[in-house]
Amino acid sequence: MITEIVSFDLPADMPRDTVLALFQKTVARWQNYPDLIRKQYLYDPDTNRGGGIYLWTNRAAAKAAHNSAWCDMAETLYGSRPTFTYFETPLVVDNRAGEILR
Repeated sequence: MITEIVSFDLPADMPRDTVLALFQKTVARWQNYPDLIRKQYLYDPDTNRGGGIYLWTNRAAAKAAHNSAWCDMAETLYGSRPTFTYFETPLVVDNRAGEILR
């Protein structure tokens, strides 16, 4: 598994409600997305940053989902181009589901 951290700067004057509404507009895209195990949306009002943490089956899937067309869309939607960080994820403890993902 691969954890992908996506982050971007938000406009300083963008209110929280607007950020959450923009996030909500993207939910349908990620539901039942092939090779995506989990996605968490991120928002920090103190630094005007947003993003997501994605858990993928593999790195190729992460890169395919966040291709240049997606980056263009994110830049238009949120006001800046996203950056990406990747980590191998050998184990996930999921307390809610009561399981360990390997």
